[in-house]
Amino acid sequence: MIFASAMRRQVIIIGAGAGGLAAAIRLSAAGFSVTLLERHGHAGGKMRRVQAGPAQISNGPTVLTWRHIAEDLLRQGGALPTDEPLFLPCERLARHAWLDGTQLDLFPDPDESRRAICDAFGQKEAEGFRRYCEAIHFMTDTLRDSFMLAPKPDPVSLARRMGLHNPAALLATRPFSRLASELRSFFNDPRLIQLFGRYATYVGSSPFLAPATLMVISRVEQEGVAIVRGGMPALAGALLAAAERLGTVFRPDTSVRCILTDGGRTTGVQLADGERLSADIVLFNGDAAALSASLLGSAVRKAAPPLPRNRRSLSAITLCAHAQTRGFPLDYHTVLFGNDYADEFNAVFQRRRITAEPTVYICAEDRAGGVPSEKERLFCLINAPADGDLKAPWFDADEYPGWLAGYLGRFGLEVEFSRGATVLTRPEEFAHDFPGAGGALYGAVNHGPFDSFRRPASRSPVRGLYLAGGSAHPGAGVPMALVSGMLAADAICQDTDRAAPG
Repeated sequence: MIFASAMRRQVIIIGAGAGGLAAAIRLSAAGFSVTLLERHGHAGGKMRRVQAGPAQISNGPTVLTWRHIAEDLLRQGGALPTDEPLFLPCERLARHAWLDGTQLDLFPDPDESRRAICDAFGQKEAEGFRRYCEAIHFMTDTLRDSFMLAPKPDPVSLARRMGLHNPAALLATRPFSRLASELRSFFNDPRLIQLFGRYATYVGSSPFLAPATLMVISRVEQEGVAIVRGGMPALAGALLAAAERLGTVFRPDTSVRCILTDGGRTTGVQLADGERLSADIVLFNGDAAALSASLLGSAVRKAAPPLPRNRRSLSAITLCAHAQTRGFPLDYHTVLFGNDYADEFNAVFQRRRITAEPTVYICAEDRAGGVPSEKERLFCLINAPADGDLKAPWFDADEYPGWLAGYLGRFGLEVEFSRGATVLTRPEEFAHDFPGAGGALYGAVNHGPFDSFRRPASRSPVRGLYLAGGSAHPGAGVPMALVSGMLAADAICQDTDRAAPG
């Protein structure tokens, strides 16, 4: 569909998360008049801070992979800092620990990780890691341009992009094997299967149900992890500055009541206060499930497929605290594993609760500059069911900090949580702040060989309405959300006969 470019200069973007910011930059650079609407008082979506006592703590994504995508966008808007770097290299991917006292650090350099695995688990497991790295290297090279950075394919078009003469390449991405099962072909120790299975949670899924294709996520980490100076919200601020420099008009604290249509085509939006804004193109950068649930009007309900409760990805319980720590040597990223990994996901996806011994992810923000001598900023996350639209009878918010402190103590980590310097975020809060999917943080779950193809594409079935964000193709995570915004912007350029910016 090609529209006359003179009639298609006004674009409204709903949601200033990563995808909306990326789209604003590219569309403004292409000459569109862009208005970016955000219901919160800040840009960034889930890249946000909370106030915990005297400290501001990131309560969302903590590091950035594929930083070149963000750098290219910032450079396009002339907002890439030159006086001091915005991105700092992460020396360790993460420190991992188990209740039996085992510890393992992983590094961006696979050889350094292999030596660490050899020291902790033996030569045979180190050799398995070497074979694992070969497999994920080939898998990532196969999927990078054909799927992750490309407009949404279907199985046939993906095979065409890979080369119909090379079906082995598609099979090598292991879409029909489950991740935990495939990992057993590389590792014997269940703790390593647990560790590398955790990458399924990066897209909100269970390693026991997700396709082995998700092993590519660990390869993306090996290609480099960056810490953003000032935290991930600083990246959102820099992207917004780039968009505004190119002409984007940012309107925070602006809620959209509905998307307006006429004759099956978008005509603009109506705000919560009744104001109407006209536009021929609307880009929705929220959870796509909000559209199918008619949260933005029944006229655009068909723009995204419904998301039943059993198809929702993981939510989380997070605790941000300014606290004194002792004992266990935290790193910037620390992952503490319970004993029964399968039960953790059975609890979340089947019993709709958390298990007694969950995995705890901790980001100790201040450890990027060494070991703090006083209190430090902590972001703690436990996987939880996306039932934020229901009251969880098993969860007591008042007891949770004490329970968590006791559980962390079993790993040798002593943390003093104080009521005045602790902020708890449950699926209920995520559901309120990001409506549509009960607090699911990653869109739809990825539990089958074709689930990646079911995410909505940039172009919706409603004319003039486009989609971006972690619930759309190519998927969850800040880099993929940025890509989704770029793909949506490029689709708009193509459909209005405009040249996309280089």
